[in-house]
Amino acid sequence: MNILVLNCGSSSLKYQLISMENEEVLAKGICERIGIDGSRIKHTKIGCDTIIIEGDMPSHKDAVKYVVDALVSKDHGVIESMDEINAVGHRIVHGGEEFASSTVINEDVIEAVKKCSDLAPLHNPANLIGIDACKQIMPNVPMVGVFDTAFHQTMPAKTYLYALPYEYYRKYKLRRYGFHGTSHKYVSNRTAEFLGKDIKDMKIVVCHLGNGASVCAVDGGKSIDTSMGLTPLEGLVMGTRSGDMDPAIVQFLADKEGLSIDEINTILNKKSGVLGISEISSDFRDLENAIEEGNEKARLTMDVFSYRVAKYVGAYAAAMNGIDAIAFTAGLGENNAEVRADICSYLTFLGVEIDEEANKCRGIEKDFSAKGAKVKTVVIPTDEEMTIARETARLI
Repeated sequence: MNILVLNCGSSSLKYQLISMENEEVLAKGICERIGIDGSRIKHTKIGCDTIIIEGDMPSHKDAVKYVVDALVSKDHGVIESMDEINAVGHRIVHGGEEFASSTVINEDVIEAVKKCSDLAPLHNPANLIGIDACKQIMPNVPMVGVFDTAFHQTMPAKTYLYALPYEYYRKYKLRRYGFHGTSHKYVSNRTAEFLGKDIKDMKIVVCHLGNGASVCAVDGGKSIDTSMGLTPLEGLVMGTRSGDMDPAIVQFLADKEGLSIDEINTILNKKSGVLGISEISSDFRDLENAIEEGNEKARLTMDVFSYRVAKYVGAYAAAMNGIDAIAFTAGLGENNAEVRADICSYLTFLGVEIDEEANKCRGIEKDFSAKGAKVKTVVIPTDEEMTIARETARLI
């Protein structure tokens, strides 16, 4: 069975074609600038160099057509025809309370996802556009929706409720949902496998650290708390997002700067985080370079980031009444040894001890705990696409 995994953004479309016989990625790529001048596709047949195909993509339907053409191409394709695509797995950001697990996509599911769009206005509409494009291009191919929020639907009410008038939850389902669920699910399960343990017996904190970042408490294989909330804005300091702050700041800025709610929302989501503090970049790699050059503002920014992560890890150890392992994943978590060390330095009271040499790794599965450490610290590269493919194959 070949599964095409799609992740649609407003002007982009990421894809992988995965053979489920041996869970092998056959090809992957991204369509960029959909609906914008200069649209193109970066396509990689595994084992070969990446190629760039320029072409007019006024809509996601056109992008999907380019993807299929690339996959069946005699020069850089991996299948003979579109008939060899047995199913499509879609990443869908927000499933609200409607979806606690992945599901086969039908008209009822599409309507339910539309109703959740006000909770994820930047993401769900784009996800729906991708689904509609596939319906047009390959109408007889079954599709599955895998929701970022689904893994966190095991959170208890004491975790997800905000201390607001209850009527707002009753009327609007205003609550904490959490995101990166597909990553947190994969990494927590893989952490248990990697350590040779049964996940049902483990208390794991997963640190998904990238431009978007979140921490998740996984107790016995279930998410019981996570740092993101109603939207991905809550929680950690991120690339351009503020993370946790005093809500009164919104009114303060509105009064002092004469800003609208929409303008403040843009500041909090797109101009804050490490970009806002450092005044350098939202890319952690740029901050790393600046630190090497002696930039104190960049150093302070990374200190703020690491401190916030460590604070959440400590809180989740309390929430689970114990901790067995801390797993680091995503771009920063997988590749930045200094950030991992900084975070762990706050957690020695929990029994966290790291092997500095073992920690000098990038993008590979690695146990970098010191010998005899009570809490395991591991690097586990995330694989959301494989999780989506597995869920799609299971349901189809």
